Amino acid sequence: MKYFKLPDLGEGLPEAEIVEWHVQVGDVVEVDQVLASMETAKAVVDVPAPMAGTIAKLFGAEGDVIHTGSPLVGFEGEEEDAGTVVGKVSHGTAVGGDDHFVAGNTLATVGGSKVQALPSTRLLAKQLGVDIELLGSGGEVISDADVQKAFENDRSQSQNEILKGARRAMCDAMRSAFETVVPVTLMDDADISAWGQGEDPTLRLIKAMSEACQAEPALNAHFHAESYSRRLFEVVNIGIAVDSPHGLYVPVLKDVAGRSSDDLRAGLDRMIGDVKARRVPQDELKGATITLSNFGAITGRYASPIITPPQVAIVGAGRSYESLALKDGKPVAKKMLPLSLTMDHQACTGGEAARFLKAMKVALEKPAL
Repeated sequence: MKYFKLPDLGEGLPEAEIVEWHVQVGDVVEVDQVLASMETAKAVVDVPAPMAGTIAKLFGAEGDVIHTGSPLVGFEGEEEDAGTVVGKVSHGTAVGGDDHFVAGNTLATVGGSKVQALPSTRLLAKQLGVDIELLGSGGEVISDADVQKAFENDRSQSQNEILKGARRAMCDAMRSAFETVVPVTLMDDADISAWGQGEDPTLRLIKAMSEACQAEPALNAHFHAESYSRRLFEVVNIGIAVDSPHGLYVPVLKDVAGRSSDDLRAGLDRMIGDVKARRVPQDELKGATITLSNFGAITGRYASPIITPPQVAIVGAGRSYESLALKDGKPVAKKMLPLSLTMDHQACTGGEAARFLKAMKVALEKPAL
């Protein structure tokens, strides 16, 4: 059997979840025919066949998590180390490679082991407390999916859900942020009483963030703590946090300062549609220089949004509310929009953050775009 191992689906992602198989055992496939749809931490990606042949084995069922470099599909053919097929998926196209194993991922038996498995699969089994020797008799290669399934079946007394896809990615990203960012959150309210009918709150926020980035570029930046280095950007690329049943996605609106309101709205609508369909293009999830979380569209006034490194700032917009204020000794009704700004104090000063938030308020309090 020749083994096609799951290639890197983008940016060194360590794993992907099988969303849908497009082939079955016994199918004859052509080069570049889609084998499966896989959900990474970024998006759902179609994985094409790197060779023509007959499918002999599918390593995992829909919903299983496969680690990069682990077998995904077995093709009929001689069972030898030189028969392993490796590949790389880039922009939806498979690129075939020489028939060899990826260094460090050679299938092997260990000691008196009766089963074949990658070292990474054996490590996963050890971490999960699964006896890998009970999963095969030596005639088949044990995959990460086999180990994961055995682990889940062994927890019959538990109803815990194993996080996958976007939720798993969110977990990893938030843990990384907790370990590397020194967050400080500033809060204030913008008086939006002068807004006209039909104003688009999300567009107003995006435009205000763009103006604030130009007024205080220190928050439109990336910071790398290991090298004590930061990079300020002239172009403003805003990551838009989009909630979905599958987890949190953050597609990126590119160059917001150089685009019209209609173009930005069309881009937003397209991104939201892609998230709902779980078909967000990889390029649309890269390159954010700052992020917006418009959680107020659901509820809540203030928050302490979490920064995703290497970015140094994230803006949270709360639910607008009406308030009474005194003007010339008389009560006046105002409509207020709560704002929360979290910045990484390793890369930004309190003054820079305050000036950014002030510039946002000024932009939001204008009567119209």
